[in-house]
Amino acid sequence: MRTEKLELDGRFGAEYQGKYVFGEISWAKRSRIIQKYTKYSQMTGQVQSSDYVAVQAETVMASLREQPESKPVTLEKLLSEENGVPIGLGELFAKLVNKLNAVNVEEARFLSEPSEAASPAKP
Repeated sequence: MRTEKLELDGRFGAEYQGKYVFGEISWAKRSRIIQKYTKYSQMTGQVQSSDYVAVQAETVMASLREQPESKPVTLEKLLSEENGVPIGLGELFAKLVNKLNAVNVEEARFLSEPSEAASPAKP
């Protein structure tokens, strides 16, 4: 499976400075993460709600293979609204992980909104 290396300078703070390695995750792992944070209608099977931030955070953590020894990135920090990672760093991680795991714009949009006619799964 593919990997991406990222070397951070101090622009997001000294706490996050260092080398990060992300690895591609399996289809099964990604599917389970999505299932965990998505509620489906029992009658129609359409998405009622999805916690896109939690899906992204879990995907980042599942893909994270190496980080600085102090382990500055945790699931709790990625999910925290008060003491979380800086916006730019979270966006950088999400973009890298989405590219690595081939999450496209349409799929990201689908996960972040309740499904309607725009559902990529057509009968």
